[in-house]
Amino acid sequence: MDTGAVVIPPYVGRPLRLAPFRGLRLTPRRVGDPASGRLFARPYRAVPGRLAQWQERGQLRHDGEPAVYLHEYTAAGLTVRGLVGALDISHRASGPEDRAVLPHEGIHPVQADELADRMTELALNPAPILLVHRAPASVRAVVHQVLATEPEDDFVDRNEQRHRVWAIRDPDLLATLDDGLATSQALIADGHHRYAAYLRMQRRHPGGANDRGLAMLVDQEDTPLFLGPIHRVLTGVGLDDLAAAAEVVGAGFDVVDRTAAVHALGPTTLAATDGRRWAVLKLHLPEERAAVEQLHEDLVPALPRGPQRIEYHHSVETTLDRLRRDSIAVLMPAPDVDLVHQIAADDRLLPEKATSFQPKPSVGVLIRSLRDG
Repeated sequence: MDTGAVVIPPYVGRPLRLAPFRGLRLTPRRVGDPASGRLFARPYRAVPGRLAQWQERGQLRHDGEPAVYLHEYTAAGLTVRGLVGALDISHRASGPEDRAVLPHEGIHPVQADELADRMTELALNPAPILLVHRAPASVRAVVHQVLATEPEDDFVDRNEQRHRVWAIRDPDLLATLDDGLATSQALIADGHHRYAAYLRMQRRHPGGANDRGLAMLVDQEDTPLFLGPIHRVLTGVGLDDLAAAAEVVGAGFDVVDRTAAVHALGPTTLAATDGRRWAVLKLHLPEERAAVEQLHEDLVPALPRGPQRIEYHHSVETTLDRLRRDSIAVLMPAPDVDLVHQIAADDRLLPEKATSFQPKPSVGVLIRSLRDG
């Protein structure tokens, strides 16, 4: 895909609002089951009929009354809670101070168009995008008040995730959420292309169901998503090439052993290896700049050759396993959430695959039908 086509999606304006919707929910034994993917398979126009069949068979539930949902999931010992609702995307921000949702990665317009076409044919938002924010006290109080009650769902899915779901329908609680979220600003953690697809659908058919898109809003102070690094393998590049680039940009470059290189990883320090030698790159970064920005904007352009290709991997082990002759692995530090938010607020884009917010919930816990309006 042509990286030159990367653009910033439009900004949604305040107030940030999660509207109630009638949740579609796969039964617990279907959540996390790879076979459930056929529900959303081609032909997409047949999906509403499949939904009806699954509902008749008791494999899918469609709530009778709209709600904003509290969804708590636990994966690998980490628990995340978020409010799930229909995000109001009906109006665009009038200026920087009016932005409700901040993207931090660029999107490929063609990919966003394809997703918009698919969701239109599906007549569904199959899964919520993930947003993170720091909730005001009033919103957090509602969440903990709801937590004190019995959940409507409590189960472990096929991916070994535990899910608890509450439906919030009390008018007073919904009004408190509306008031509390109105001035909030959320960062997109996962789903940049789906967010852009929502905006395309809304622009094509404003005034109806497409004025909203399914989103999960996570309080990063209460139950934070883990923000991990994404490492790189640069093909067609040697360690000496990286040393030359470091000299050009004024970064330190020291050959060390593996243990020292890995232990040196930090906000301004990268580790690199060709599988035989190891090195540490010490970057000189201003406070408002991330290490991944300097790698892609300064170091890679300064390489005397390559890279022919860049691969992205979440674990050190996988990254090192993918090393081949005439390639290097660059191990990255995890970005700081507040720094990512500041970069997004400054209208800057992080390079592709810069962040990895984890864990993500299994698909099928909450789905939104566009036929409900």
